[in-house]
Amino acid sequence: MEKKPYLITTAIAYASKLPHIGNLYDHVCADAIARAKRMQGFDVFFLTGTDEHGQKIEEEAVKQGITPQQHVDRISGEIRSELDSLYISYNKFIRTTDPEHERAVQRAFDKLYKQGDIYESEYEGWYCLPCESFFTEVQLKDGRCPDCGAEVRKTKEKAYFFKLSKYQKQLEEFFEQNPSFIQPESRKNEMINNFIKPGLQDFCITRSSFKWGIPVDFDPQHIIYVWIDALNNYITALGYDPETPSENYKKYWENCVHVIGKDILRFHSVYWVAWLMALGAKLPKQIFAHPWLLFGEDKMSKSKGNVIYAGEMVKRFGADATRYYMLSEMPFAADGSISYEAFIDRYNTDLANTLGNLVNRTVAMVNRYFGGTVYAPGDKNETDLDLERKCIEAVEKTQAHLDSYRIADAVDDVMSLARRANKYIDETSPWVLAKEEASLPRLKTVLYELIEAIRFIGALASPFIPDTAEKIFSQIGFKAESFEDLAEFGKYPAGNKVGEAKPLFARIDPKTLDELVAEMEALKAKAAAEAVAKEAAESADIPAIAEEITIDDFAKADLRAGKIISCEKVEKSKKLLRLKLEDGFGTRQILSGIAKWYSPEDLVGRTVMFVANLKPAKLCGEMSEGMICAADMPDGSAKVCFLDESVPAGAKIR
Repeated sequence: MEKKPYLITTAIAYASKLPHIGNLYDHVCADAIARAKRMQGFDVFFLTGTDEHGQKIEEEAVKQGITPQQHVDRISGEIRSELDSLYISYNKFIRTTDPEHERAVQRAFDKLYKQGDIYESEYEGWYCLPCESFFTEVQLKDGRCPDCGAEVRKTKEKAYFFKLSKYQKQLEEFFEQNPSFIQPESRKNEMINNFIKPGLQDFCITRSSFKWGIPVDFDPQHIIYVWIDALNNYITALGYDPETPSENYKKYWENCVHVIGKDILRFHSVYWVAWLMALGAKLPKQIFAHPWLLFGEDKMSKSKGNVIYAGEMVKRFGADATRYYMLSEMPFAADGSISYEAFIDRYNTDLANTLGNLVNRTVAMVNRYFGGTVYAPGDKNETDLDLERKCIEAVEKTQAHLDSYRIADAVDDVMSLARRANKYIDETSPWVLAKEEASLPRLKTVLYELIEAIRFIGALASPFIPDTAEKIFSQIGFKAESFEDLAEFGKYPAGNKVGEAKPLFARIDPKTLDELVAEMEALKAKAAAEAVAKEAAESADIPAIAEEITIDDFAKADLRAGKIISCEKVEKSKKLLRLKLEDGFGTRQILSGIAKWYSPEDLVGRTVMFVANLKPAKLCGEMSEGMICAADMPDGSAKVCFLDESVPAGAKIR
């Protein structure tokens, strides 16, 4: 029988910086669903990746003195490593700098332009750089971004617009005919009542004030708005083409579920759906807009010093413990919370005591009393039958909760079964039965029931803590791979041997909590000090000092003295000067954006400080082999860092 296709996607992570643990809930949640769907017999295609264009990335790269491509290559690699450390079982990892993606986005843009759904006009409004989003005056909250609270910039530029207003009625009808399209339902009501019904406005979908993005094919002065670029990844990853879509696209797309954070629901449920309507494409099946994972009661923010990274948690406590906490602490509709206190308490209570202790002592008893052999059960009493019923009920409950995206409830279903199995041990007292020869048949039944219950628990837990599930199967000597394997109780083969009893989770020492809390308090204090310094610097129009680096970090930059032997303007640019320097080994060409403040005659013969080991980059079609050092002035100008004329070309600066 052919498996039914099922596509599940996460919001692709923005590659400006490494995401914190709350940003990665998408991926862990979607992974649990994907694993469960595979166990249900679906042909699952799990898509994730990185969003790599936009002004924020361009500015971040400039700060670091590298190209945007170099920046996203590094961050995308780090994000992928984080996902791999959490056992995220994706089928494809897309990057929006992939050439195939860029070409497909351009073709989709061209199609909508030719059919009149995109037109050129002028945009004037407020732009939030962290969110990469435009807002009107009335949408601002206290003069700031209504989504993240950041300062906004007044922006005016020529741009292309998408006719969102054209799809007002079609969107209203779609939501009316598909009431379960957005989950939870409360979020659907927010979109309809607060955004769609008040009236949709056409929105800007290109920028021309920076260059790091996908250029419009027929007008390369414009780059495609980062959100439109990013949203298209869901179809370009499958091989979408307006004229000849791939077999993968035709197979998976209409069975798509998007797993996203509630803060980006507007883009996915309105802009994205209208864009697909304009393309004449089928619409995704469902959107699950999950809540946020907060630190205590606050959003995680580096400026507050309360950021926790998934990679750090994995190194300290393991991937499964990190996954377990994330999934068990996030309610269906309300925000979840993470703190070190709560993490350690749940780890010790659920994973070490309830689950770990159950498996460890059961396998140990089979080894101790019967040399590792699990014998067929004999006569059963009501206590045994109740445990069996609880196993079958847990399968039904877990699947139902997973299918409705109530992931924390599904996790609790599994842990409730583990608690019931522990209670069964207390009810049957195997250690007492082992004392009497006449009780050994009863002991064989009890241990069989426990091992079979643990088989159920291992299988049901595998979408959430996959590595632990494999360890459980290894210890009991038998594996369940699908929900079909859990259709009835008693499939564990009698006469089978268990493995060695090994602890699944070692309890965390309370001293660890004290250390973690102290670390977090230090981060908060550092963040507060940096905020004060930043405020003082801003009031003096001086940029805040960057994050601390080590001497090894500094040593990576090879700073040298260079003597300028010629200088001229670059014809294609108003900002760039072409400098030729003696660098102590020969000559090199450097392009520098200082033409606004210096003429060539100001520079020829002067000795400057430059970064000698910066990777060459092409600017305006010409190669630049380094970077001149200059100071940013309060009025926005730049002052070149000149050196004493006695310093020879090539001298190393330390």
